[in-house]
Amino acid sequence: MAYLWLSLAFMVPAVIAAVALRHRIHWAAVGATTLVLLILTAVFDNVIIGLDIVRYGHEHLLGVYLWLAPIEDFSYSLAAVLLLPALWHVLRRRTERASAGQVGR
Repeated sequence: MAYLWLSLAFMVPAVIAAVALRHRIHWAAVGATTLVLLILTAVFDNVIIGLDIVRYGHEHLLGVYLWLAPIEDFSYSLAAVLLLPALWHVLRRRTERASAGQVGR
C-alpha cells in the first residue's frame, strides 16, 4: 500500500492542476500523449522488471499487475501528462507578464 500513497502524492496535485486549467489544456493532445506514455510504460516497465533490474516489495503494492508491472507505476505517467501542460501554461503566462512589464518601461 505504500506505493499507492506515493502515487497519490503525485496524482492529487496533477488532477487539481488539470481541473483548474481545464479550459486552457488541449485535451486531444493530452489524450494522445497519455495513450503513448501508458503503452511505453507498460513495455519498458515489464522489460526492466523481467530483466530483474527493478524489484518491488510486494507487500507494499496493491497486487494489481499488468503482466509484471504493478498498476501503481502507471500513475506516474498519468500524473506527468496532467501536470506538465498545467505547469507549461502557468509558466508561459508568468513569462508573458514579465515580458509585458519590461516592454512598458
